[in-house]
Amino acid sequence: MGIYGFNSLEFVETMLAAYKLRAVPINVNYRYVEAELSYLFDNADLVVLVHDAQFAPRIAAVREALPHLRHCVAIDDGSGVDCGVIGSVPYQAAVSAESAERDFSPRSDDDIYILYTGGTTGMPKGVVWRHEDVLRVLGGGIDFATGEKYDDPTRFARAAAAAAEPAGKGLVIAPLMHGAAQWGTLNGLFNGRTTVLLPKFDAAGVWVEVARHRIAGLSITGDAMGRPLIEALDDADPDLDVSSLVSLASTAAVFSPTVKDRFLERFPSLIMADAVGSTETGYNGVAVVAKGAAQRGGGPTVRMGPDTVVLDEDLRPTSPGSGVIGRMARSGNVPLRYHKDPEKSAATFVEVDGRRYAVSGDFAVLEADGTMTLLGRGSVCVNSGGEKIFPEEVEAALKAHPSVFDVIVVGVPDERWGERVTAVVQPRPTLTPTLEELDAHCRQHIAGYKVPRELHLVDAIERSPSGKPDYPWAKALAIARGPATASRI
Repeated sequence: MGIYGFNSLEFVETMLAAYKLRAVPINVNYRYVEAELSYLFDNADLVVLVHDAQFAPRIAAVREALPHLRHCVAIDDGSGVDCGVIGSVPYQAAVSAESAERDFSPRSDDDIYILYTGGTTGMPKGVVWRHEDVLRVLGGGIDFATGEKYDDPTRFARAAAAAAEPAGKGLVIAPLMHGAAQWGTLNGLFNGRTTVLLPKFDAAGVWVEVARHRIAGLSITGDAMGRPLIEALDDADPDLDVSSLVSLASTAAVFSPTVKDRFLERFPSLIMADAVGSTETGYNGVAVVAKGAAQRGGGPTVRMGPDTVVLDEDLRPTSPGSGVIGRMARSGNVPLRYHKDPEKSAATFVEVDGRRYAVSGDFAVLEADGTMTLLGRGSVCVNSGGEKIFPEEVEAALKAHPSVFDVIVVGVPDERWGERVTAVVQPRPTLTPTLEELDAHCRQHIAGYKVPRELHLVDAIERSPSGKPDYPWAKALAIARGPATASRI
């Protein structure tokens, strides 16, 4: 059962209905073009598609090539698009027409959840979880500090009912088509917390909703949301009361120290956390952010979850303080496989000495104190003169420059070095940073071999709706333009 739409109550209802039916809800990226949609619909074996009305033309363009897609249900999104061309049933009519009788089959270990992830390269991949495993790892069915499993299915409800005060309201900003937003919403439901949904990310609109609903907690995806949010607050109505905000969590993307510090300047008592993980591994660790804290690598340094390890090239756990760079991994409740991809499944979900691991594409190192520092994604690592350079670390250094609003760092072919570090930068309005300025700035924060050798200025950085950088876009742009010190669209 595919769900193809922006954030809405209908999106959440459809997810929950699929679980009750023992069906499998499939997340559909609303930015996909026809080729990507056709691939996803076919790969996921969609039989039913619940969609926002505005997407009917895109569905119509691929419908004939999808003989298994038999039913479409259209959510009224106010667009006025006629969905009759694909035979969609109106969502409210479908809900109203159904019987109140329930005949669900018993739960079993065969009940699965699939989350499609686009990653940084290639077509989307479906990560297959058992319901029990994903509930424990992403739904809060396990104590992340101790590893204790919650075996009583009513524990969530009893804990919420026993709370001295109702849990503070949360605001889901990221799109529900991504796992972080799905499980942020579901965690709110499980724990008796009111959750407010926004159809799309709008920085100024977020603060209006914080004031209107007295929101206590925000969950964002790194700088792509964090930077516009804190800057929009500077321009907001001074009478807008956002004092209810007490916590801010960032997941799934790099959250740079400069942006973190700006939030803490505005909200001195704010509880801010960096959470790390992946679709393939789930939760891996968390760190509470302190003002002025140095960042050791491309990503945060976190306290690891009880089942998290860093594996070396031989798939052996590394030792704290060894300095060995490995890949972040989890054991315990991990996914079964990638849907219809046995080769990639064998490479990602491995067994070592009788213990099964889900190995992510994120590189990390174990510090002497037992914490873990994220370095970046191996798939976008730049190899220049034999040195591994993780883009996230260079991006964090560049974002600390006052002329830089957003940036993606990639490697482009170089005859001498194999690859040269290249920065694609979205400057602040009216500013035009030079390569020389950025070079001098970066050398104060990172080693010289990591400093960008090439600069391309753009009007806007391409990112996914969840805030993840579009590395293929940036690399293609840099290669197409050719060697340059600074150029701009």
